[in-house]
Amino acid sequence: MRKNSIKNTRINGEVQRELSNIIRGEIKDPRINPLTSVVAVEVAPDLKTCKAYISVLGDEESQAKTLAGLKSAEGFIRSKLAKTVNLRNTPEIRFVLDQSIEYGVKMSKMIDEVTKDIKSEDDAEE
Repeated sequence: MRKNSIKNTRINGEVQRELSNIIRGEIKDPRINPLTSVVAVEVAPDLKTCKAYISVLGDEESQAKTLAGLKSAEGFIRSKLAKTVNLRNTPEIRFVLDQSIEYGVKMSKMIDEVTKDIKSEDDAEE
């Protein structure tokens, strides 16, 4: 199975949906931020490993605590995933902090500041 085959894409989507349901509804760890979302999932073609990209809305301390909570609950998450997603092998999950949303918001604010400065200069010239 190729890395970006249709089957692998469907598996990635299904695992992502189930992971987000498990994290949102079934984990009771207080370290995990309630505003945690699964951005993307990459399941290896042999179904042995899986990278789950996690986005956490909050400061760096909250992100670190959430990542630690998810790593400690990995066995529980994997067993729940095995019950809901019917795969030959249940992948070993590795959680990776994804900061692309945070980066995008930061860039958007910077662009807004620059355009606001340009508009105020144009208004001053008139």
